[in-house]
Amino acid sequence: MVEVHSAQEAIALEEKYGAHNYHPLPVVLNRGEGVFLWDVEGKRYYDFLSAYSAVNQGHCHPRIIRALTEQAKELTLTSRAFYNDKLGLAERYVCETFGYQKALFMNSGAEANETAIKLARKWGYTKKGIPENKAIIVAAKKNFHGRTTTIISASTDPTARSGFGPFMPGFEIIDYDDVAAINKALANPNVCGLWIEPIQGEAGVYVPQEGYLKAAEAACRKNNVLLMMDEIQTGIARTGKMLASDHEGVRPDMLILGKALSGGVLPVSCVLADDAVMLVIKPGEHGSTFGGNPLAAAVCMEALQVVKDEGLANRADKLGVLFRSRMNALKAKTNKVTLVRGKGLLNAIVINDSPESDTAWNLCMTFAQNGLLAKPTHGNIIRLAPPLVITEEQIHECCDIIEKSVLG
Repeated sequence: MVEVHSAQEAIALEEKYGAHNYHPLPVVLNRGEGVFLWDVEGKRYYDFLSAYSAVNQGHCHPRIIRALTEQAKELTLTSRAFYNDKLGLAERYVCETFGYQKALFMNSGAEANETAIKLARKWGYTKKGIPENKAIIVAAKKNFHGRTTTIISASTDPTARSGFGPFMPGFEIIDYDDVAAINKALANPNVCGLWIEPIQGEAGVYVPQEGYLKAAEAACRKNNVLLMMDEIQTGIARTGKMLASDHEGVRPDMLILGKALSGGVLPVSCVLADDAVMLVIKPGEHGSTFGGNPLAAAVCMEALQVVKDEGLANRADKLGVLFRSRMNALKAKTNKVTLVRGKGLLNAIVINDSPESDTAWNLCMTFAQNGLLAKPTHGNIIRLAPPLVITEEQIHECCDIIEKSVLG
């Protein structure tokens, strides 16, 4: 097997043969364990991105890897043309874990959101009586639900949209964290779904005001609209509860999950709903060759069990308070950091500069030099989200690295 021998070689190969659709930090990684990553030169880093919250359980968790390898020896894929002996177990597991009657497994988060869109529209036509092709889904500004052509039709991010039209009709975009805007939009009888994130992660970890999610739920009930909650990044213990919507006791009509559903081992996503919603889709109307494969099903169950057994939600809650306290103490020492926000171990610091500058990027380069990996989002915001298996001692060590990097 041909191997890469240096960071420069790996970067050059990607530049020459790969599409230029990402702008990574110039760090070439080849090993991960728990909260740590190592580059090809052997330098160790704390991971403070967690693959956008896909590795909440830490890199290469031995129990999840064991579930993967044991199942891989038996059966990996049949397609849904046949039953397999693991999918039903996984469907029951996630339904009982999150309190729903039905689960529909897909692969990527974008696929799960596409599934939710189709479910909402089909429900709108068959259950609510919306005239054909008139269904509207209400989304929020600054959302991030994926990058398919349908999903970016509901985006307000110029980078996601520019040059990719024409766009899919049937979306209305309103301000995030604006209850009045929700009530106004949902009064339209052709609205079938309200599609929101409980915290806008990709936008820069925007946490809504207390009561926003509960008000959204009430507006959906009042207007016979489905609440579609995208918890792909915020779910699976990241914010200090199993779901971010649990902080307000909200139960969406459709729960959309991905990323840490597999502990970062392979793509797994799903949509959860009750029969009245899920069963509007009939055989042949939706599917995926790899969705619900036995390998993913086995990994998903173990990944969720690890979260429960290791108390990762409680750990995220406790250590998130500690982390924000340290970051606010740093903010008091410098004008480079203007804002600290987050919930659990999904946090961000806003750098005192324009989004067009490279200050946050350069700061992340300094983080890397000092042994911590993070990445800017929207120019001047740095998202800070370590694997949830991190210890209190390690949190303090990482805060020391961040402080050293910011203060110079």
